[in-house]
Amino acid sequence: MRIEEMISAIQKELGISVDGKAGPQTWGAIYQRIVPQKSADTEPTATVTTVDSRSEKAIATLLPEVQPMARALVHKAASVGITIKIISGLRTYAEQNALYAKGRTEPGSKVTKAKGGYSNHNFGIAFDIGVFEGNKYLDESPKYKAVGALGVDLGLEWGGNWKTIVDQPHFQLRPDWAKNMTEKQMLAELRNRHNSGGGVYV
Repeated sequence: MRIEEMISAIQKELGISVDGKAGPQTWGAIYQRIVPQKSADTEPTATVTTVDSRSEKAIATLLPEVQPMARALVHKAASVGITIKIISGLRTYAEQNALYAKGRTEPGSKVTKAKGGYSNHNFGIAFDIGVFEGNKYLDESPKYKAVGALGVDLGLEWGGNWKTIVDQPHFQLRPDWAKNMTEKQMLAELRNRHNSGGGVYV
């Protein structure tokens, strides 16, 4: 049996759209079927145990509200046999501008469309993961979609669900005040709060 036929059979059994492709909907349905669901009042807290040292270095740059969520995602992925590490956290405006310059005014390929102040990484609410097999980093793997479903279940926003710039390694914790805002509106308010010294989650 070909892989497309197997995926189609799984999709039919799960009662979702059948197209033979393992996209976010398929991974989410598989996750819902095989992973026990947490009760609605159990959210990650600061008591979530630490993870690997590389991840912890990136996690330490995130806001306190985001840190337990990042650790919880690492643990949750491990519970279904997927090894991930947090490989990027907070970036300063200067660091973001340096990334933006690549492929534009500096040598290399373009790696971001966001200048300083226009990335959620600049405010400590976003992080990127890497999927690993042993010590080998996988820049492409269907496991990113599986981890995406896990992150959404935790309450994180996943870049793999974005319509314009799909960013499967990216996760962020959207503030409650920004729930009904567009990404552009939220970033504008984050810049205002950054400039005035205001808190992100208050």
